[in-house]
Amino acid sequence: MPIPATSTVRSRTLLRDDVYRAIRDAIVRGQLAPGEQLRDQELGSWLQVSRTPVREALQRLAQAGLVVAEPGRMTRVAEEDPEAIVHARQIAAELHALAMKLAVDTLPEADLEAMEAANDRLRQALRDSDIDAAITADDEFHDVALAASGNPLIRGHLEGVTATLRRAEYLHFDSVRGSASPEQHAAIITALRAGDAERAVDLTRENWSVLTGREERR
Repeated sequence: MPIPATSTVRSRTLLRDDVYRAIRDAIVRGQLAPGEQLRDQELGSWLQVSRTPVREALQRLAQAGLVVAEPGRMTRVAEEDPEAIVHARQIAAELHALAMKLAVDTLPEADLEAMEAANDRLRQALRDSDIDAAITADDEFHDVALAASGNPLIRGHLEGVTATLRRAEYLHFDSVRGSASPEQHAAIITALRAGDAERAVDLTRENWSVLTGREERR
């Protein structure tokens, strides 16, 4: 199994979440490809941990739909499922809209400026065809409302669906590169500055509902 050549993990005493995130990110970025077999021992050697946290991480990834475990046979990276991507977008759209609804009346100008700066970085990343920078900037834009929402449970519920969506973006970056997301983000900021809370919430939902990539061509 061709696992990533280098590990971003430095400690031998990793928490379970660290192992989970490392394997999840390798799947999301396509370093561990759809259909690829996952072996506990090889993953443990890569991350310098025992099999126990690896197995726990794979169980969590199976619940998120990124890994398929076949009892008595093998564990492998899940194939891309267009229907699952559509379902993930529906959930992400509603949760991000909820975060915006909870945050909209408390966002100071500094937060709006942070959103603008993140959106500028997103535009540049898309021009540079830099998928890592584009996804980081998009996360930073939406993190403003998530942080201001005051509801820490929203992030937890977004975990699995966001990983599914980000993997689709990595696998189909040609579609993402032509995304209208920066313009949609700019419209959200305009609505916030105008005090139009309802429109800001609706635009946030629409931003996450837009289909790009493989599922758009079903």
